[in-house]
Amino acid sequence: MGAQPKKKVSHAKKNSRRSQDAIALSAIILCSHCRRPHVSHHVCTNCGYYAGREVIADERDRTGR
Repeated sequence: MGAQPKKKVSHAKKNSRRSQDAIALSAIILCSHCRRPHVSHHVCTNCGYYAGREVIADERDRTGR
């Protein structure tokens, strides 16, 4: 048999505990290179730039294939 509560938890106590359970929205910013929205502190999925520098090479620029 598991643990059982000794006293009833009030609505205020329960609600104040659950107030931390909300899902926080990610910060959406505009890319400085292509001006498309992307998640803050992540590489832009459209152009591959992060903090003004290209960190993921564009596949269209490769001439090997």
